[in-house]
Amino acid sequence: MEKVKAKKHLGQHFLKDESIAKDIADTLSLEGYDDVLEIGPGMGVLTKYLLDKSINTYVIEIDTESVTYLDENYPKLRDKIISKDFLKYNINEIFEGKQFAIIGNFPYNISTQIVFRALEYRDQIPEFAGMFQKEVAQRICEKKGTKAYGILSVLVQAFYDAEYLFTVDENVFIPPPKVKSGVLRLRRKKDYSLPCGEKLFFTVVKTAFQQRRKTLRNSLKTLNLSDSLREDKVFDLRPEQLNVEQFIELTQKIEADGV
Repeated sequence: MEKVKAKKHLGQHFLKDESIAKDIADTLSLEGYDDVLEIGPGMGVLTKYLLDKSINTYVIEIDTESVTYLDENYPKLRDKIISKDFLKYNINEIFEGKQFAIIGNFPYNISTQIVFRALEYRDQIPEFAGMFQKEVAQRICEKKGTKAYGILSVLVQAFYDAEYLFTVDENVFIPPPKVKSGVLRLRRKKDYSLPCGEKLFFTVVKTAFQQRRKTLRNSLKTLNLSDSLREDKVFDLRPEQLNVEQFIELTQKIEADGV
């Protein structure tokens, strides 16, 4: 079969540099799991290096043309190609509660959604690695006090240690994107359970950053906090001034306030 044509509506940019593909595959530690799921394998430039490793490689791909190409060119993938949308698919139809890693050269138009979806499976995903638009990768790994630090940074780092690994130039893709790319690795924390209500934690973080220029006293008004709690000095701060631990402490205070 001829090579697959990149489809704009799927955000496809096929990596053509083999050494970068190998470097991305090598970001996985292969510790604590026996299976890896690659999201959006395209023509398999990363897949081939995963298949060389002592791990069970599965791929999930929404593009039927790519699925056909992979099926014809990678016999080792037989019965391990999932022709579904990762954002909508119940991954436990394959993994049945087991631990697995996620990797991929993620389509930039849905990369943030992929991260949020993976967080829903955090109990099963000890490791997550791959390539994003550079700005998104930096945002995920960012620390407090910067414009890039936000919802994605806090929610990911509450459960994972995030590490920005290296930058990838535009000219190693077909077609080349208009932005640089960044590769990161997330490793789940040994103790990743939160000492506060997880649902409330997500709500507090998202609500705070929706009006990031305002102080928490103003941005969290909709949570109907008591006047006495709102006098706490933490409410004088803006959301980007709080690290993950401080957001957890804030959630605990709001919890104790009866929200």
